[in-house]
Amino acid sequence: MKTQSKEILREIGYMPSEAMFYPSMKVRDVIRFAADMRKTDCSEEAEMLCERLMIDQSKKIEELSLGNRKKVSIVCAMQHKPRLFIFDEPTSGLDPLMQAEFFKLVLEYNRQGTTCFLSSHVLSEVKKYCHHAAIIREGELICTDTVENLTRTNAKRIHMIKDGVEENFVYKGNLNELFSGFAGHDIEDIVIEEPELDEIFIHYYQTE
Repeated sequence: MKTQSKEILREIGYMPSEAMFYPSMKVRDVIRFAADMRKTDCSEEAEMLCERLMIDQSKKIEELSLGNRKKVSIVCAMQHKPRLFIFDEPTSGLDPLMQAEFFKLVLEYNRQGTTCFLSSHVLSEVKKYCHHAAIIREGELICTDTVENLTRTNAKRIHMIKDGVEENFVYKGNLNELFSGFAGHDIEDIVIEEPELDEIFIHYYQTE
């Protein structure tokens, strides 16, 4: 049983949304401690990750900002090159530069065969970087599909100025019927777009 637990530790890289470390420990000691738990020499990979994420390993955890603690958590989860990443809100607290670098690292590991599960309320990240998405409501899985299929819908986001009044709404149905309803109205401007992923997401949370 112990052997199985050690194997699981080596195969999974988990990062909670809020990582808790011993505040008086230095960053390099925390990272080494995480590697020692897995009985793995991760020094080379850890150095690469710290350089990419611009981490000062000489500082104590208590001296770090929320974003820098999050970066330490990323290194601890990635340094042993597991087959599966499980990340909970991984980019919260990171500046835009580090957010981009984080996903760049994830994609590099993914190309090497690592699978990544992440939960995120930043749906633009899901749309940009994920292949598949699942929507959970009240603890139940209500939808799972490729991101491409989830965003493929006959609904349209309409931005228009009609009779001097600006209107924004999502329309489902035949566009010809929509246009026929404009007869007799002054349409100054109209833009028709695909709805954003967050609008589709909200649809699944609306009650009947």
